[in-house]
Order: sequence, then structure tokens, then C-alpha cells
Amino acid sequence: MTDRPIKLMCVFGTRPEAIKVAPIILAAQSRSDIKVIACSTGQHREMLDQVTEHFGIRPDLELKLMQPGQTLTGLTARCLTSLGDAIDLHQPDCILGQGDTTSAMCSGMVAFYHRLPFIHVEAGLRTTDINSPFPEEFNRRVCSLVSGLHCAPTQTAADNLLREGYSEDDVTVTGNTVIDALRWTVQKERAEPHRWIEKHSKIAGKRMVLITAHRRENHGDGIRSLCSAIRQLAEKFPQVQFVYPVHLNPNIQQPVQEILADLSNVHLIAPAEYPEFVWLMDQATLILSDSGGVQEEAPSLGKPVLVTRESTERPEAVAAGATKLIGTDCNRVVQEVSRLLVDKAAYAAMQVDTNPYGGGKTSARILDLIAERFAVQSATRANV
Repeated sequence: MTDRPIKLMCVFGTRPEAIKVAPIILAAQSRSDIKVIACSTGQHREMLDQVTEHFGIRPDLELKLMQPGQTLTGLTARCLTSLGDAIDLHQPDCILGQGDTTSAMCSGMVAFYHRLPFIHVEAGLRTTDINSPFPEEFNRRVCSLVSGLHCAPTQTAADNLLREGYSEDDVTVTGNTVIDALRWTVQKERAEPHRWIEKHSKIAGKRMVLITAHRRENHGDGIRSLCSAIRQLAEKFPQVQFVYPVHLNPNIQQPVQEILADLSNVHLIAPAEYPEFVWLMDQATLILSDSGGVQEEAPSLGKPVLVTRESTERPEAVAAGATKLIGTDCNRVVQEVSRLLVDKAAYAAMQVDTNPYGGGKTSARILDLIAERFAVQSATRANV
């Protein structure tokens, strides 16, 4: 036997993944029993560097998989091959993937092909509709199939896995690492808010609706309907500022610019850096979003979220009253946002005291589980 540390390869490729994996990497730095190999697939290359710089982490591997016009099929093929080569080179003891991206799915598949334990962080989320969100619902089901340790963010997520037949010995409720990242960032940004106040001087101290929209299922009619609703709201509430960090995808950029660019109280800004976005959430009156991460984070800041989707894999926030599913129908969006802007009781009802996704200690809990579960396997591999 040997006391060498477990070699844990943490795979991430999108900005949300990096935000949620970063606290695990940071927490592992203070441990002697786990050595992290940070592997970036580069799915959101332009946004990833901002996140890694913010948290002070540096990938050990950068696969740089993205190509112009690349299809999901092409990305998946490149990701599988590149991750396989990375595993052959670095010989990790186990692989950690986060969430429901193509990078996460491929990390699980490659771990399975190499007969390595796979740890799935944020396991058990389900909408029950394989096409919504697309392709994320499919991706996370694949991750579950190959996972040896399911780190479920909530009891609801754990129950989903148990209903599907996964062993309760392999399923643990850990909370969500995004709350670890949020708490770390909020503390930092509240201590040094000046750079964002200067950058966003037109909105600082004013009532503000923060908007995000990027889901594939909302491209086309969905995003046009949402933009029409935002236009009506901006005209109806001229003293309220509407801040929209617009995704780089042309399917989002084109209708947003066409419908909203001429309104003085609508601020179309470039995709915000993570600390900047946290500051914007902290300043917002309410949030209109199709983002899964926002549904998890906003309750910790006391911000109501109106979710522009027909279904969500995060029902805990809905059950807690912190979020509400409203879809993208123009009239419905106008009605729901207007209600929260004018009805103080309705607004207060969506400000919850406790975040159902955890209290900020999830990363340490996950690392403890990995150390307990895989130390013996790691030692055995080292002696083979």
C-alpha cells in the first residue's frame, strides 16, 4: 500500500462548470490526500479565462476543442478523443465531471471506457423531458449511468436517482458548489465594489431588472417573444433599468439588437465576467432568466427569479417560492414582471430566508467523500 494522494482529474469546459468546479479545486489545495489535475475543454474559451483568473486557478490541461461552425456531434467526438488522450498521459485515479454539458457527459463516458471511477457533481437533476433542456437532459442521464459517486445538490435530486434504481450507497446529498463560489465572490465584491459602480454608473442605486437568455430551446420565437416583452416593460416602467448581458450566439444577438437597441433604459452589455455578474445580481430588484445557475444563486441574495422556461430541473427553488416558471409568452412575461415591480407583498413572498441549494460548504464535503471512497482504489492502482 501507499499513502500517495488520490489523483483527481476535474473536467470543465463552460463558464458555469468552471464556476462550480473552482471551489473544489481551491479546497483541494489545502489537502494532502487529493491532488487535482484541472482539465479545461474550452467550450466557453472567451469566458473561461475570466473565471479562472477570478478564482486564481490555472488549468493543468487546455484541450481547446472549439472550432467555427462545430456541431454537437463534432464537439462530442473531439472531446471524447482528447479526454481519452489526457487520461492516458496523466493516469488519474478518478474523474470528476460537473453538471450536464457535453464536457461532463464525455468525461463520464471516457472514465467508463478507461474503467475509472466517475464522480458526478450536481447529480440527479431531471425535467423528465429528454428534449428540454436540449441536450442537457440527455447529458446528465448519461453521467448518471456511469457514475460511481452521485453528489446530489438536494434531496429531490437524490430521490430522482433512487427512483431510477441507483444504489443509495452511491448517492449523497452534498449541496451545490455554486453557493460556495457565490459566497466567496460576494464577500470579495462587496468589499471592493468601486470598479463595477464606475462601469455601471447609469444603473447604480436604481431599480433594475437583470435579464439572461441563452437556452437553445428559446432560440427563434422564444427569444423574439421575450424581447418584445422586455420592450413593453421598458416603456411601461421608464424609471426602471433593464440590464441584459447578451450572449455572443448570433441567434441571440440578432433579435435582441433588432428589438431592444433603441431604448434608453435597456442596457445591452457584453457577457459579464463572473464577479461582475454577481455584483449585478446583488444590485438587481429581480431577475428574468433561463439560467440554471441563476435559479440556484439568486435565493442566497434574496432576489426573486422569473424563469423563462416551461420546465425546470431545479424544483426546490420553485417549491421554496424563490423562483417561478413563466415561459416566454410575451403577455405572461409582462404580467409577471409588472406584478413584482408594483406589488410589495408579492415581491416579499419570493424573498426566501434559506437557500435550498446549500450553505457554502459543499466542496469540502465532496472531497471528503472522494477521499473516503477512493483512497483504497488509488493505493491499489499505484501498486499494480
